[in-house]
Amino acid sequence: MVKLAKSVGKNAIPKRPTRDEFELEELGEKLVEAKREDQEVLLTVWGQTEQVRGRIREMDARTRTVHISRYGDVTKVPFLDIWKVESPGA
Repeated sequence: MVKLAKSVGKNAIPKRPTRDEFELEELGEKLVEAKREDQEVLLTVWGQTEQVRGRIREMDARTRTVHISRYGDVTKVPFLDIWKVESPGA
């Protein structure tokens, strides 16, 4: 007997809320400044329970990802999934 997987409705995974151009521009400016100053950042990322912490090594315009490095590990975060940029000491 073959068991069929339960189908998941389209609304099972919440859609990422949208933000306006001003919010995205402000977020981008914070990321650029943190990269320029080589500052450590804490990123609040949509869909993740833990913040991403590290230094910005690259902001890839082609893939629209921000590459965060910490202890030699690199985490690639989609720009549109970033909700908040903070300094760890703030």
